[in-house]
Amino acid sequence: MSVQRVKEFFINNGNEKKVLEFEHTTATVEQAAEAIGCEPRRIAKTLSLWQGETAVLIVMSGEGKIDNKKYKAEFSEKAKMIPFDQVEEAVGYAPGGVCPFAPKEGVKVYADVSLRRFDTFYPAAGSSNSAVEMTCGELERYARIEKWIDVCKDTENEG
Repeated sequence: MSVQRVKEFFINNGNEKKVLEFEHTTATVEQAAEAIGCEPRRIAKTLSLWQGETAVLIVMSGEGKIDNKKYKAEFSEKAKMIPFDQVEEAVGYAPGGVCPFAPKEGVKVYADVSLRRFDTFYPAAGSSNSAVEMTCGELERYARIEKWIDVCKDTENEG
């Protein structure tokens, strides 16, 4: 799976969303923010976690960190990141390019409320040098969000 797959996904879903591609890596929040020219908190990072034997993705603001107490209250278990070398097989995208669009079948996608304070934000688009600008509504539609959750440590609603 790749940036080309994400481009095709948008076209097949009735939106030729402009996927941004960069010469340099956008694999980390800081690198993506620098390439795009935005604040790191407007990068929508996508975390890959195990829930039992099932992989899930959580899209959150770039400065967000999992609040273990909130996560356990939401999912009735402790947050467990998927090991780096298992991410691509589990979710369909390699680390640095994990995105919420067309993940591997059976992978559920959740969005953290930390993104709601932004008009637009930038999730990765399938590779370690790509991104796409989104609104909350577009994220819900194209990532087929299961539901909005609140599992980040308080970010003081900056924005």
